[in-house]
Amino acid sequence: MLFVCSHNAGRSQMSAALLEREAAGRHIALSAGTAPADRVHPQVVEVMRELGIELADRRPQLLTRELAGQADIVVTMGCGDECPYIPGKRYRDWDLPDPKGRPLAEVRITRDEIANLVRSLLGELDAGQASRSVQSTN
Repeated sequence: MLFVCSHNAGRSQMSAALLEREAAGRHIALSAGTAPADRVHPQVVEVMRELGIELADRRPQLLTRELAGQADIVVTMGCGDECPYIPGKRYRDWDLPDPKGRPLAEVRITRDEIANLVRSLLGELDAGQASRSVQSTN
């Protein structure tokens, strides 16, 4: 799974970290940006620490076709036409505000929205895996 936003310093970093925690090894999360920042936004680091997740050591990275090629699902968040389209990949777009420069209370709301979206997506993925498992045993 690849999470993509413009700067890879907020939404996509939170999404990847939350998926990693919730999936507990069942799925791999990557994140990237179309114009990566130098570091993860400080307010994002702070609100994720509240959940016991450390993002200060993560570095935003550039979205490449090779990176996107590693993912079965690409979740975009505000990168629009800058996100490459790769045939055969499943795409989702999450309409979430960029946390850059926003007050902590608003960043917490975005974080919690992402957590809900991640749980929903994992539910779909896990249900799909269970369905394929049942089909392969028949």
